[in-house]
Amino acid sequence: MAGRIPFASPNRRQFLQTAAATTAGLAVGGRSLIAADDTAKSDSPESLVKVLYDSLSESQKKSVAFDWDHEDPLLGTLRNHVENNWHIVDQTIDGNFYTSDQKHLIRQIFVGMINPDWVERFDRQLKDDAGGFGKQQNIAIFGKPGEGKFELVITGRHMTMRCDGNSAEHVAFGGPIFYGHAAKGFNEKSGHPGNVFWSQAQAANKVFEVLDGKQQQVALVKESPIEQRVDFQGTGGKFSGIHVGSLADDQKSAVQDVLKVLIEPYRQSDRDEVVGCLNKHGGLDACHLAFYEDSDVGNDKVWDNWRLEGPSFVWYFRGKPHVHCWVNVADSPEVKLNSA
Repeated sequence: MAGRIPFASPNRRQFLQTAAATTAGLAVGGRSLIAADDTAKSDSPESLVKVLYDSLSESQKKSVAFDWDHEDPLLGTLRNHVENNWHIVDQTIDGNFYTSDQKHLIRQIFVGMINPDWVERFDRQLKDDAGGFGKQQNIAIFGKPGEGKFELVITGRHMTMRCDGNSAEHVAFGGPIFYGHAAKGFNEKSGHPGNVFWSQAQAANKVFEVLDGKQQQVALVKESPIEQRVDFQGTGGKFSGIHVGSLADDQKSAVQDVLKVLIEPYRQSDRDEVVGCLNKHGGLDACHLAFYEDSDVGNDKVWDNWRLEGPSFVWYFRGKPHVHCWVNVADSPEVKLNSA
């Protein structure tokens, strides 16, 4: 397809080697973990996860460190779980549980996971939804960084993010993620003023505008699916909406613009993983784009709920009553979803 985003597969061994080398040069224990802000900025988030893990006391590890495949009696494999508002552990980042150095490390890990141009926007979302970064967010670490597979998971209202050093096989972002924003109250108005993610819906609606009348009828679906239903259908799935592969070149280009906007908030390696997983099963040509008629805020025909879906790719934007986005991307439809 014309204009396809290039993909460069990250190298798991390189991630782990970087983490080990960085840790050797940083002090832990009773001394400062980070010599200066510039040091943290130059290190990969994965290397800082190891520094953070090594700095945790045994009592801290009992609360926030788990085996790679730790099973929760209610939530299943805890590392893979995703919700729109949940706390993976009880301890908040900005509470009394972590030292000031550890809090600084967690912040730098978070910043390293996203596009630098999006740090201010994520901070705005966190301020609106949860009082600011760390106030209501939690982290958990799975596996032992530097000794094999590992992953740090950040959770809270409107946030599930993962830093995995490419340890989690077959999936982008280390597993399913969630983001959202209620910018001006729980029930947002038409146009979602102040919502940092609304530009994604605007890009999708531009696609709807370039469809002809018959195509719009195919793309427009009566009823929105349950928001957490983002499990994979595989190549034989029954997808709603219009088949991207059937579109004209200019219309496909508009869908490509949607994908670029969707992955823009994240670091380059995660963007590359998304495109690589998508291309494993036909790229955007194998996807369907659906707009949902039942959730038109303000009845303005600007579709607030929409979904881009392929055999092992689901990006579900639910804009009513405020923005919730569920993301599940893998290179195999056999990957199971663990959501609530």
